[in-house]
Amino acid sequence: MLALLDLSAAFDTIDHDILLRRFKTLFGLDGVVCSWFRSYLTGRVQRIRHGSSVSASVVLQYGVPQGSVLGPLLIILYTADLIRLIESFGF
Repeated sequence: MLALLDLSAAFDTIDHDILLRRFKTLFGLDGVVCSWFRSYLTGRVQRIRHGSSVSASVVLQYGVPQGSVLGPLLIILYTADLIRLIESFGF
């Protein structure tokens, strides 16, 4: 049996609420730590520039900043429960 995961869009699909909930339930992180991560993840905006034209800003509700040192770590923490889920199905 072969299982493949496509993580090419992983940075863009992380749900902030789920990630923060996992911080508390899986890793015991709470309080100031979760507040810091919440402020780091929320309120980010994105816009597109093409030549001299700039689109309207859109608030990003999902994802982690790409190119940051914390991005890969946050993906690892977000998917940490994946092994337990796979094992629950007998794999």
